[in-house]
Amino acid sequence: MGISENVMNILKSLPPGVRLLAATKSRSVDEIQEAIDAGVDLIGENYVQEAAKKFEKIGRRVEWHFIGHLQKNKVKKALQIFDVIETVDSLDIAREINKRAESMGKIAFVMIEINSAREPQKFGVMPENALDLADEIFSLENLQLIGVMTMGPTVSKPEDIRPYFSLTRKIFDELRYIYGDEQIRYLSMGMTDTWRIGVQEGANIVRIGTGIFGPRGEQGKLL
Repeated sequence: MGISENVMNILKSLPPGVRLLAATKSRSVDEIQEAIDAGVDLIGENYVQEAAKKFEKIGRRVEWHFIGHLQKNKVKKALQIFDVIETVDSLDIAREINKRAESMGKIAFVMIEINSAREPQKFGVMPENALDLADEIFSLENLQLIGVMTMGPTVSKPEDIRPYFSLTRKIFDELRYIYGDEQIRYLSMGMTDTWRIGVQEGANIVRIGTGIFGPRGEQGKLL
């Protein structure tokens, strides 16, 4: 099955209130346009330079989320493209985003990335430090914290991801209790193989690439 069919099948499977983010790293503009035509209104990119080239052709037809690791020297350009940066994991990068947003006269919408498996080789704030980081972000006038995201570890079967998603949900709930559910709105977790577990654990954004576009360089359905 092709991209359009994959998108429509996923959208039919998602409960009300859960948004589909198409993860479009290395995908062509034509592929992305087909996904948009089929109903995708939210895309995620991992690299600012790659996103910039696609943004020139796609523009504001969709909402753009940054889902990769953001380098400080790419913050200004990222703020010109992305509506939300999902991967804030340190006060250092939060301050840089705040500084650049202030100079641009805008509010930057951000989410905290949780390293839910505490993997030293991966990005994301450690779960026990997430609330402190949130408190620091709320002190920055040009940032607005709107949720949390996690990747979770690589697992052999989808069910194995559940404890990490459950932990992230608990942090999300704590933040909602502290700052209000009108402020903390999004819980982004779950990918092609794990999005169903993500939804069961409370995700309202799922990030799907292969399940929409097929393996790299080949369309196919992997749901």
